[in-house]
Amino acid sequence: MTNPESDGLFDNDWDDCGELSWTEADWQKYLANQETAVRDYIKYYDQLPASMDRIDEAARRMGWELAADETPEALEEDEIDLDATNEIFDGPWDPYTLHRNPVYISSRALYLSLIAHWERVAAQPGRVPPALGITLQALLYRGHEQALQAVQALEMGDYTLAVVLFKRALQELNLTLARLNEPDAGATPLALRYKEYATPRLFDLREIWLRVMNECRQNHGGSIQPE
Repeated sequence: MTNPESDGLFDNDWDDCGELSWTEADWQKYLANQETAVRDYIKYYDQLPASMDRIDEAARRMGWELAADETPEALEEDEIDLDATNEIFDGPWDPYTLHRNPVYISSRALYLSLIAHWERVAAQPGRVPPALGITLQALLYRGHEQALQAVQALEMGDYTLAVVLFKRALQELNLTLARLNEPDAGATPLALRYKEYATPRLFDLREIWLRVMNECRQNHGGSIQPE
C-alpha cells in the first residue's frame, strides 16, 4: 500500500517517517501483532489478584508506564543508552493506528473476555433464561462498540466527542451491571458465577474510561464542560 499525500488528521512525528508501502500481507501481519497485544493484556490482567490495582499493574507489564524507579527525574542523561535508542529508529517504521492505543487495547481485551465468557454461558439455553442471554449479550456488544468509537474520537483529537462516547459506553456498562442484578439473573447459578467474574472487569473498565475523561477535561477544559 502506498500512503498518498493527504491533508491528514494529525500533525505528529509519524509524518516524518516517509512514504509507507505495504502489501495486504504486511497489514495482515500488523493486525495479527496488534491482536497479540490484546491477548497479552488480558493474560497479564488475569494473572493479577483482584485485590490489587490490576489496570495499573497490567499497563506496567505492557510497558505503557514507567516503573517507579524509572521516573523522568531518575533518568539522568548519562544513564540513557543512546546506542540502544538509535537502534530503535534504524529499522523500518510501523505505522501508528488506533489498534496501538492503550485505551483501545485494554478496553477491547476486557470486553472480549466478558463477551467470550458470556457466550459460553448463554450456549446452555436449558440453564440460562433466553431473555437474559439475549439482552446481556446485546448490552456487552453495545458497550464495546461505544468504547471503541470513543477511542477513535481520541485518536482524531476530538476530545469533546470522546467524552460523549465514553459517557454512552458508561451507560451501557451500568445497564449491564443492573441486568446482572435482576431477579432472573439472581435465580440462575450460571449467571451468578458470571456476575462474580464480570463485576471486577466492568468496574475496571469504568475506572479506565473515567480517567481518560478526566484527562480530556483537564487538558481541554475550555471546550469540555461536564453536564
